[in-house]
Amino acid sequence: MSFDDYESIPTENILVHMTAGAIAGVMEHCIMYPIDSVKTRMQSLSPEAKKQPTTIVGTLVKMVRQEGILRPIRGLPSMVFGAGPAHAVYFSSYEFSKELLLRFFHSSKYNALAYGVAGGVATVIHDAVMNPAEVVKQRMQMYGSPYKSVIHCIKKTYLNEGLRAFYRSYTTQLVMNIPFQSIHFMVYEFTQSIMNEERKYNPPAHVVSGAMAGAVAAAITTPLDVCKTLLNTQQDGKVHDMFGAVKTVYRLGGSKGFFRGIQARIMFVMPGTAICWSTYEFFKYILGATPHEGPILTVASEDDPPLNIKEPPAKPDNIHLSTEKINLLPRELPAISGGNLYGSISYNTMHTADTSFNTRRGDNVMISVTPQVS
Repeated sequence: MSFDDYESIPTENILVHMTAGAIAGVMEHCIMYPIDSVKTRMQSLSPEAKKQPTTIVGTLVKMVRQEGILRPIRGLPSMVFGAGPAHAVYFSSYEFSKELLLRFFHSSKYNALAYGVAGGVATVIHDAVMNPAEVVKQRMQMYGSPYKSVIHCIKKTYLNEGLRAFYRSYTTQLVMNIPFQSIHFMVYEFTQSIMNEERKYNPPAHVVSGAMAGAVAAAITTPLDVCKTLLNTQQDGKVHDMFGAVKTVYRLGGSKGFFRGIQARIMFVMPGTAICWSTYEFFKYILGATPHEGPILTVASEDDPPLNIKEPPAKPDNIHLSTEKINLLPRELPAISGGNLYGSISYNTMHTADTSFNTRRGDNVMISVTPQVS
């Protein structure tokens, strides 16, 4: 598949988007997990956290020295099992919503709004799947975590606090992630419009656009992320909602408390979104490169030039219609193509140089017209 064909990948192929999204999500969270562990430690408002270093490198080094080299990746299995399904529905729902909204608005001046709304829709679905995994992950990452494994954490949390504990931070997660993802997608698409105007498969453009989008969105939404971390990691259940989390963060850390771990958050999100977007676009490109069997039938775009279709000559009265399966080597004419919501339009017709047959690629059944001599 050539670069020019990249944007003609049919976006209705939900399996491509789900597979590419799942791989991208797992790659992002696995590679960046140690930094995520540092971010969680730095955002913690527990008494033990106040004794911890205030830099990313210092926190990581002390974690490894005191708790072992594997401590920064403790709880990783929860992300592997959570990020795959969550990102599968995340990217597929974003692509579907984006195309639907772009078609609805009919104007490029509303593109940013379409990207933002589509990102919000994708976030609601993504977080419903991801939130329990996020709770388990952050509880495993905390200093002095009492849980021996992911399974042990799930069991203890459920038995002690019930199912609600896995979704205690869901509304805060949405309040944080809807603006985060809306900003994220808008910045990504805006950067793409500058660096990759033709919207081809362009790895450097995808990496830079993803990194820029993640950094901007992460910096703006750090206060909400601190509140989410508090709700996820508390074990006494005294803080029940976002309003209570805001009050608690301000009481314990003042206004600076809302920006605890901002450097670690940007350092985690920025390369993470770069990895996620570049991986997603790569696998979207690779998986979408599988050729289709048979003709692709779609409706022509209004921008396509009108087709010059000649009427067939009148048939003699004394004709005999017969059908037979003929295996000829067809010559493929230029495809009638154009762009609509779901990619390129192509309907291939074939004929040979010495016959007037028309055939469809799928069945090779031809109709011949043979005059009958009286």
